[in-house]
Amino acid sequence: MWYDATVGASNFTGDAAKNSGYAFAPTKVKDWSGWLWAWSLGMPSSSKKKDAAWTFANWATSKDYIKLVGTKLGWSHVPPGTRTSTYSLPEYQAAAGGFAKVTLESIAHADVNHSTVDPVPYIGVQYVDIDEFQQLGGQVSQEFAKVIAGTQTVDQALVKAQALAAAVGKTYQH
Repeated sequence: MWYDATVGASNFTGDAAKNSGYAFAPTKVKDWSGWLWAWSLGMPSSSKKKDAAWTFANWATSKDYIKLVGTKLGWSHVPPGTRTSTYSLPEYQAAAGGFAKVTLESIAHADVNHSTVDPVPYIGVQYVDIDEFQQLGGQVSQEFAKVIAGTQTVDQALVKAQALAAAVGKTYQH
């Protein structure tokens, strides 16, 4: 069993793709897991080549780009979840038939405004939209790297990770 984001499904090819099933993430309290992630393109306001950046971003998110990837690299390499129109292409349907419906429904049901069972003071699903998120992620990752290196236990890493997160969380309490 492999648990990953919707984009992970497109990495399977050959027998792995033929012999794999796809399902929604399990839930206990809510009807949908709400897991969602996005890769995004941005342009700094300080860019000296805004026209070129916009031209690239427009092309890289276009129907033409999707068709180029599909015809040159194979339809299973088209990034899932990037364009709704992609899911109506017969070539993509043939390549993504096993996971296309799960991907679309997962995206449609993700609620970034109410992503957790209990109310939280932030918007987001996986990525918490606060300045400290990246640094906290790095610090927590270091604790689990110590587990992999054998210098501390999982329980120790969890306690330390919780303390790190709680310290950040205190700054957002009302």
